[in-house]
Order: sequence, then C-alpha cells, then structure tokens
Amino acid sequence: MASYKIGYLVGSISTGSINRTLSKALIKLAPEDLEFTEIPIKDLPLYSRDYDSNYPPEGKALKDAIASSDGILIISPEYNRSIPGALKNAIDWASRPWGTNSFARKPTGIIGASPGGIGTAVMQSSMRSVLSFLDAPQLNAPEAYIRFQPEIFGEDGTVSDEGTVKFLRHFMYEYGAFVQRVLAANAPGHIGDLEPDQEKLTRH
Repeated sequence: MASYKIGYLVGSISTGSINRTLSKALIKLAPEDLEFTEIPIKDLPLYSRDYDSNYPPEGKALKDAIASSDGILIISPEYNRSIPGALKNAIDWASRPWGTNSFARKPTGIIGASPGGIGTAVMQSSMRSVLSFLDAPQLNAPEAYIRFQPEIFGEDGTVSDEGTVKFLRHFMYEYGAFVQRVLAANAPGHIGDLEPDQEKLTRH
C-alpha cells in the first residue's frame, strides 16, 4: 500500500490548544496510509520582504517541510472572526520569495475546533480565499466545524462520543482520498503537465 506524507499545521501556538488536542484525535482516526508530521510555526519571525534575498533558517525549514509533504492539513482556531496571526504569518513565509510559493498544487484540508457553536466557520472561509489565491487545491466537502467539548476529547486524542468519532473518521478518509486524487492529477504525463500547444491538441 502506498503511503502519503501529510504535513499538518496547528494554528494556535498555545501549549493548551484545543486544536492541538483535535490534531491528535484526527491522527488516531486517519487511514493507515497517511503519515503525519507537524510543521511548527511558533518560532517564525514576522514576515517581511526584506528577508526574500536571504531567507532565515526558520523560513527555509518551513518551506522545505511543505515541499516534502504530499498534502497539507490545517487545524486551527478562529481569532476575532479570522485566521490566527501566527498561522497567517507562516502562510506568508511559505508563499515567498515571489515565484517560490510552496502551497501551489498541494492538496489541503481545513478543520478547526472552537468552544462556540459556529466552530471556526468564519476562519475557514477566510482561509479558503487565501489558499485559492495560492493555487492550493482544497477539500471542499465534508466541511468540518467542530464544537469542542472537553468531556468528549481526551488530551491524548481519544474521543468518547461515537458520533464525533464517526464524523472525524469520515473527514479524514475523505481527505486521504482527496490527496490521492490531486496527486494523480498532478502526476507526470497528466494533461495538466503538457505544453500549452499539446494541451490544446489533446482537448480538441
């Protein structure tokens, strides 16, 4: 069985983040052919284009980690109805210098947990706009807005509610299938990799 390397970003840098707990649950419930590695974001300086000519080690490590991943999973809270600053900063680092956007053609999934009822829906909408601009294919369904209930989620990633287990497992299986589809579409010899004139001839 082929395995797929998934890099995941936790949008909160808090040590007690409920989204870090959610990430542990997702890894436990994911298909066996997905291998997960966290891509850390907390040590990145604030992005400035002044760094573009000489990227610092933290920026290079981030870009290398994304480049070596088959897919990217973003697990994030919502801050003030938008993307947390540390996560947006990491995305800005990964998209630069100009012409070296690390997110391009990387299959991505977005999920987030919140104590409130709307479960990061507004953050995810903002994130989709950013990822669309960065040419990152996104899993659009199922959408996953998780209301975090401490009595359901254990710190080690165990989930005691069977309905929540079923939903999270379904989300991860759909994400795994999405990664496979995108990678197959991007494989050498696919129509998207032909020269423009060849593509026109093939389509007509």
